[in-house]
Amino acid sequence: MSLLINGELREGWLEEESDENGDFVRQDQQYRNYVTADGSPGPLGEGGFTAASGRYHLYVSYACPWAHRALILRRLKGLEPHIGLSVVHHYMGDAGWSFDDCDGCTGDRVHGSRYMHELYTRTDPHYTGIVTVPVLFDTERDRIANNESLDLVRMFNSAFDHITGNTLDFYPEDLREEIHAVNERVYENVNNGVYRCGFATTQKAYDAAFDRLFETLDWLEQRLARQPFLAGERLTEADWRLFTTLLRFDPVYYSHFKCNRQRLTDFPNLSAYLRMLYQRPGVAETVRMDHIKAHYYGSHPMLNPSGIVPKGPVIDLDAAHGRPLGALPQALRNPGE
Repeated sequence: MSLLINGELREGWLEEESDENGDFVRQDQQYRNYVTADGSPGPLGEGGFTAASGRYHLYVSYACPWAHRALILRRLKGLEPHIGLSVVHHYMGDAGWSFDDCDGCTGDRVHGSRYMHELYTRTDPHYTGIVTVPVLFDTERDRIANNESLDLVRMFNSAFDHITGNTLDFYPEDLREEIHAVNERVYENVNNGVYRCGFATTQKAYDAAFDRLFETLDWLEQRLARQPFLAGERLTEADWRLFTTLLRFDPVYYSHFKCNRQRLTDFPNLSAYLRMLYQRPGVAETVRMDHIKAHYYGSHPMLNPSGIVPKGPVIDLDAAHGRPLGALPQALRNPGE
């Protein structure tokens, strides 16, 4: 990430997301316009953002778990021919995400920008706030439409269905109350909880985040002992929101963010569930573990001054998972399942 104040690049993005108690406090995203099938206004944003093939472009980092959610939905919902993609470099320096060249990087395929923050000031020359990915850019209006990963997941889930004919539904109406309840607990204590551990600046803040994290992982382990997915028998957005954090847990969060009471592999249900989701058709292609590890260990000198990227651990995500598949659609089953 990087920080802009009135359109000017500043140092100290982490200080902007820490409070007086040493807690990491993630800022709300500022661009919340919804893309809808007919261009009608969404829950928070203005109208006129109509779903259309080729109009929108997605900017991601393979390292970022929030961007990874959007990347997965783009793949599973058949949106790759309709929504373009640009991938930033895994290293995040003082200027934030860049479009420097690397294996898996693409450069900015729309504007040829050098840095991600240029897209923010292109949208608002006086932008003040954190510069993050993912970003959905509207090439018709030449501005950022949305930079909130939860919005992108839900928009990708349904807004383009009339274009793709893809009817997979990860946000079914009859499960939304359950999905919201699970999301709230998982977001506060796991998705953001690992960051609260890693970026805590006092022992008290770290201890509290650590305890909430593992209390929730224990709860998830028990929940997955009695049902295939977080909301019951069906695979939903709640599962993909958790997946991207679980994927990074043992390689990064366990050591780099000091989330070290247990490894994920010490949770039989959670680790098998991770493998089951990873093995869904199309998902593995969205995972770049080299980008994930290089980013975290290389981009946080306050946590890892040497910048050395550990070679381990060895994790076989293709190993048999033995999980029940519940009401998993045929399109997400592997041959023979």
